[in-house]
Amino acid sequence: MHLAYPAVLSALLFCTGLYGVLARRNAILVLMSVELMLNAVNLNLVAFDVWLSRTAQETLHSGQALTLFTIAIAAAEIGIGLAIVLAVHRNRGTSDIDKLRDTAEGPETDGPGGEAGAAEPDAEKAEATA
Repeated sequence: MHLAYPAVLSALLFCTGLYGVLARRNAILVLMSVELMLNAVNLNLVAFDVWLSRTAQETLHSGQALTLFTIAIAAAEIGIGLAIVLAVHRNRGTSDIDKLRDTAEGPETDGPGGEAGAAEPDAEKAEATA
């Protein structure tokens, strides 16, 4: 089999995963898209390992060994990622990435004289007149 077939399939999988990461709002779907991208990389590693082993006399199969490490790391990553998503969903009530980004930035203030800065000058004026 030619090297082009798995390379094209891997590129399509990676582009699909990249679209999922950039377009999706749900954190679980983003994690699934990251896993799809990692599987595309694994396919490339195995395909190039097979292709290079045909030309070399000694076959070390380093691409397949790297694929096993990548699968193990991806399993740990998805476990930790799902635990974080579940904890955030319990605390915030949503797994929408845009809403989580807004809550991480904190409350907006209008500067001095706005909502947050209005209470302090009034308290200072009351102390000065007392």
